[in-house]
Amino acid sequence: MPLPIILGLSLAFTVTVVDPLVLSLNLPQVDRALHVPPQLVGLLGGAATLVMAASVLAAGSLGDTFGLKRLLMLGLTVVTVVNLLSVFSPGYGFLLAMRFLDGLGMTALLGVPLALLKVSVPAEQRPTAIGVLMAVEMVLCGVIPAFTGWAVAAVGWRFLFLIAPLLSLVSLWLTARYVPKSPVQQGRRLDVAGVSLIGLVLVTLVVGLGAAQNGVARPQTWVPLVISAVAAVLYVLHARRTAQPALDLALFRSSPFSVALAAAVTLNFLGVGLSLVLGQFGSVVLSLSPEKIGLLYLPGTLLVAGAVILAGRLVGKYTPRPVMVTGLLTMAASGLLLAGTASPTMALWLLVLATWLCNLGALVTSTSVSETVLSQAPPGHSGTVASVQMAFAMTGSALGPTVYLLLFNFFFQRQWLADAAARDLSVGEAQQAVDAVSSGMAQSPGGGVYDPNLLRQASGLRLGLDFTEALQRTMLIVSILPLVVAGLALALMPRRENPGRRARSGPRRRR
Repeated sequence: MPLPIILGLSLAFTVTVVDPLVLSLNLPQVDRALHVPPQLVGLLGGAATLVMAASVLAAGSLGDTFGLKRLLMLGLTVVTVVNLLSVFSPGYGFLLAMRFLDGLGMTALLGVPLALLKVSVPAEQRPTAIGVLMAVEMVLCGVIPAFTGWAVAAVGWRFLFLIAPLLSLVSLWLTARYVPKSPVQQGRRLDVAGVSLIGLVLVTLVVGLGAAQNGVARPQTWVPLVISAVAAVLYVLHARRTAQPALDLALFRSSPFSVALAAAVTLNFLGVGLSLVLGQFGSVVLSLSPEKIGLLYLPGTLLVAGAVILAGRLVGKYTPRPVMVTGLLTMAASGLLLAGTASPTMALWLLVLATWLCNLGALVTSTSVSETVLSQAPPGHSGTVASVQMAFAMTGSALGPTVYLLLFNFFFQRQWLADAAARDLSVGEAQQAVDAVSSGMAQSPGGGVYDPNLLRQASGLRLGLDFTEALQRTMLIVSILPLVVAGLALALMPRRENPGRRARSGPRRRR
């Protein structure tokens, strides 16, 4: 197996996760140093992600038209230069502009590495290669944030913008030296109208779902969602009249392809949702510091990495179906574990186990999803198809916090109202006790935003217990989703390897 190729592509893919993550984790330090206006803090943290959501499919189409390797190297160069310029940011305006440009560069690093994996690695080795790629990402995403937090405390926030250039330069060297050029579709024109419509669908969907955390009926929520729906309808009409649309809707007629995309939404939905749970429950009820919450992801990192490599081999030996089902069931087990064991006196090892199960299930599922999606890509369309997977993944990431918060707020309100009634408190008195909690959750999901003393000063209410019971019900509900998708995988995905695939990839080597 060509390890230099896999390592180079995995580093490029990891940049898209690590770059926004380390900034989000250290955003308070940047905020204090550059005096960012409160209304721009969220935009600064999410600017790169919004750009990626808007242009991810465009990057895939450009890669198929002009060359995947060329586009990846260009993206790595942009990310390197922009982040090095960010080190010298004189103010928040300059840094915000750099974050938008950084997102543009990282767009080429989302689906293109997976597409290059398809054209660079023999089909019989591809599932294992995908597993190795995911394992490298897992290890780096477990180690780098903890190291970055220490470095920022030691030398300052500007160090944040040296991480992506370091990874990008290594990836750039390996890509230039070892990754072969991909075939380019001659005579194919970029579907500018289609790419623009899909970009509009994705970015307005992400914005609308993010705003829904603060209320579904607000114009900031429903206006972007309506625009997203209209743009989606317009794209369907456009694709039917276009000979070479940016995204061929015929792909969705394939049951394995559609199930794999549903699994991509699910694993990102649950993964991001869990981070919100850990941030809120860990800080409010268990009184864990942000550093301790971050360390929950470290135990078992190498075990997860090894399991993901094994999952890739199993996908290659059998089919993606059993691996996908196993990964989804593991994620469901994580949610059900929290639903059954969460309490104000919960043992920390149970929280670590739930986190480990979610990470394991997510990466195992992702390995089978990537292989399924790539195997469905027609010749010359690997970039576009891989970018579709990333678009669905980003949708799941945007959907996770919104749904978790909506469910939690509903159950939390039921719990504290019942608690107030049992203590002969009026609704108004109880509402005053929980207003800070509800507003804090809506404004800063996933962060430690509550005053822990609030739980002990809330007019005699047992808010810690109310909070926990609402969390239990939320986790029970969201755990149904991976079970449903696992059922769809069992029903709709092939049980045995497609003979045509074996014929196309050639005979397997004897071991």
